[in-house]
This record gives sequence, structure tokens and C-alpha cells, in this order.
Amino acid sequence: MTPRRAPAARHRNLVPALCLAVFLVVWSALAMAPRFRADWLLENLPTFLAVPFVVWSWRRCRFSDRAYAQGTLFAILHTIGSHYTYSEVPLGAWLRDAFGLGRNHYDRFVHFAFGFLMLRPAYELGCGRDRHRRPVRIGRLYCSVAGIVFWSALYEIGEWLVARIVDPAAGTAFLGTQGDPWDVQKDMACALVGALLAAVFEAAIDRAARPFQQS
Repeated sequence: MTPRRAPAARHRNLVPALCLAVFLVVWSALAMAPRFRADWLLENLPTFLAVPFVVWSWRRCRFSDRAYAQGTLFAILHTIGSHYTYSEVPLGAWLRDAFGLGRNHYDRFVHFAFGFLMLRPAYELGCGRDRHRRPVRIGRLYCSVAGIVFWSALYEIGEWLVARIVDPAAGTAFLGTQGDPWDVQKDMACALVGALLAAVFEAAIDRAARPFQQS
């Protein structure tokens, strides 16, 4: 029995292992010569906590392959922002200049991506042992959206506290408000919109899959 189950076990481990490998390669490349080392360290504090925890808890809390892929994509987007500082990411600067925007909106995009990409991992985390079962529960989707907003608010509060405690120059780069007095509210709104769209997406996927599950 063991030889037959081994290939299935290897396949089950393939996507999480590949996601981790891709992230480590990207993170290592962008960790070299970041634009502002102090800001890079502050931005990577969540990474230093989250990635080891996900690896450590893999056998106890196995997410779906899609959840791992979405989480990895978000982590890469965040890593890019930490390398350049969010307000100076070249892609955002190019879009600002090309379309006459008032600021570099890369941070807004990543906050939206946090809501959209991380809703699925948040949903599965809240489902416990039933995380891979269908149908998708509306009540759990609601709690997942609320969880995304909670973590978004907690991050903004953390930014504020760090900006007051650490070196003011690093704190200013970390906040990345770019002169917008409503930056915090807009960032949280982007995360909320992303999470709501992801919730609609999850419900639509579940509804489309039901005929195949019943046949």
C-alpha cells in the first residue's frame, strides 16, 4: 500500500513546494540592494512571521493548491513593493506618468490584491477540517471578508505605530501616504472591495460546480 500512496503524496506536496521555491527565489533576488534598507526591513516583518508559520503548520493546516498559489502571488507583489518602497515602484510610476495620475497607485493595487487573493486562504483557515468541502457557506464568506478587513486595519495601525517609534525617515517611507490625508481609509477600502469581489467569485465558482458534483 505504501508504494501506491507515495506518488499521490508527492503530487499533493508539489504545488506548495513549488510555491515556496518560487517565492524564495523572488524574495532572495529582491532582498539584494533594496532602495531603502530600513523600509525593506519594516515591510518584511509580516513576511518573516507569516512564511515560517505557513511552512511549520503545513501538515496541520493544509490549504488548497489555489490558496497556496494566490497567497504566493500576493507575497510576491508585496516583496516587489518592499524592494522599491511602495511609492516608488517603477510600474506604478510609469502608469502615473502615462495616465497623468496624481500619485503612484501600486500600494492601492496591492491592498486590493490582498483582499482579492487572500480571501480564499482566509476562508479555508476559518473552515478548519472542512476547508476542502463544498458547498461554500455564505456565513463563512462573510466572516472571511470581515477577517480581511481586520487584518487590513491591523496592518494600518501597525504602520502608524512603527512610524512613531522607529526612525522618522524609515517611518515616512513605510507609511507611503504620498501626501494623501485619506490614505489609510482608501487602502482599507481597496482591501474591502477586493475581498467582496473575491467572495462573489468564490460563490459563483461553487454554484457552477454544483451540477458536476451532483452527477
